[in-house]
Amino acid sequence: MKIVISRKGFDSGYGGVPSPVLPDGRLVSLPIPSAQGSAARSGRARELCLGNVMADLTSGRLNGDTLIHVDPDLDASTLPRRTGWRPSFGQVGTAQAHLRNQGVGVGDLFLFFGWFRPVELQAGRWRYVAGEKSFHGLFGWLRVGAVIDVDAVGAHAVPAWLADHPHVAHAESFVGQRNTVYVAADRLRLGRGRDTPGGGMFGRWSPALKLTAAGQSISVWRVPEWFAPRDGRPALSYHGRPDRWIRQGTELHLRSVAKGQEFVLDTEHYPEATEWAHKLIEEHA
Repeated sequence: MKIVISRKGFDSGYGGVPSPVLPDGRLVSLPIPSAQGSAARSGRARELCLGNVMADLTSGRLNGDTLIHVDPDLDASTLPRRTGWRPSFGQVGTAQAHLRNQGVGVGDLFLFFGWFRPVELQAGRWRYVAGEKSFHGLFGWLRVGAVIDVDAVGAHAVPAWLADHPHVAHAESFVGQRNTVYVAADRLRLGRGRDTPGGGMFGRWSPALKLTAAGQSISVWRVPEWFAPRDGRPALSYHGRPDRWIRQGTELHLRSVAKGQEFVLDTEHYPEATEWAHKLIEEHA
């Protein structure tokens, strides 16, 4: 199995502000602004209007009229749904070529991460909590049950419930870019534990979901010791340079790349990764 650590949601280039962690710990990954999307006022997250949250946190620069690219699409309550809906994720271009070259397909697992910061409600508006730093954190998962090459089959040939997905509804914008949609399996089935859906958002924030190392910039992650490439094992993709792996006392830190969306780890070489991912999902689904 391949595990893909996948960067999604608002960042410094798209959106320009961190996604919020609500006071009760619920994570809201803000979808990036994009012409290949739907109006933010029509989307909801954790029972909140996405347009209102975006307007508050960007001081009105983005608002309910902003078109947003809801992808990965992990929460059934975000938009009105057609019968048969299930979590899905689209990818194109260089990032999709990387996934294909790494052999990512049915049975593999995406763990999505983004840029987050705690928020509070003040006088009816959301604002970032003063003194709280932003960080990279995991917010959802998708176990691949099917891979649809939209470029090859055409948007008319995908299941009807996928018609509203931005990589299908706006397929003409992605022609020739390896436009591909990954559809979640019905259930997770990582080998043990409870019967968990094949994709979804983590319910509440916890320190176990935090990637950023304490006292470091957001792109320096604390990772399990077994993550270290050694004995000829291939590193997490895009992270093969030895100087990216840093010993900090008893901790292993990874200086993650500034660019790139899809980082692939092969559990054939890192068998500990399967148990690690399963535990994260089981405890936070």
